[in-house]
Amino acid sequence: MEFDILYQHRDFIIIYKPCGVSVHKDRETIGLTTQVANQLGMAKVWLVHRLDKITSGLLILALNAESAAEFSRLFAEHKIQKTYLALSNQKPKKKQGRIIGDMKKARNGAWKLCQSKENPAITQFESISCEPNLRLFILKPQTGKTHQLRVAMKSLSSPILGDDLYGKNTTEVDRTYLHAARLEFEFHGEKFDVRAMPKEGEWWQKESVIAKINEKPFFGKGKIPV
Repeated sequence: MEFDILYQHRDFIIIYKPCGVSVHKDRETIGLTTQVANQLGMAKVWLVHRLDKITSGLLILALNAESAAEFSRLFAEHKIQKTYLALSNQKPKKKQGRIIGDMKKARNGAWKLCQSKENPAITQFESISCEPNLRLFILKPQTGKTHQLRVAMKSLSSPILGDDLYGKNTTEVDRTYLHAARLEFEFHGEKFDVRAMPKEGEWWQKESVIAKINEKPFFGKGKIPV
């Protein structure tokens, strides 16, 4: 498959990763990084961060070892701000705030949020009602733990729509509704602000959802880079 390249720089690219595509090779003959390298006519590209297979949206790939090291540093120091969109059909315990707590492994590949805060996952969130039994969540992780956003949503009693691991949703849906919508960072003195609306999923196309997303000014088209 060919990936949509949303921004191309001499040192990195930002692609749109569709829902259902793994950043790892898994059982596929050719992994994502090899596919992108072939698409660009390059020998290699570097994966500098990850998205779950179920998550769609923005993914940075470095084009050389030096930029890979720089992005690894930026992510490790939490200098890349990420904004995600999610949908849930269940009302949260609170409409906005921060979710903070350590994460520990649970059963069947899942994780759980603990009350301790020794090395906590931190997520800022806001939720907006779209229509009865459907809410849009704007999620800003300040750390990068495995399954962090999915666990955070479960802790609010609002598991992500379609996420069978963390919540048994009664509604039949065509995907897990989590999307990496925006990346903001500074690279070698230049500021970047890259945004992408979700492409796959019937529920993203609902007029009530689109209207609420468009009400938030930071999801406008914007300049890339800024």
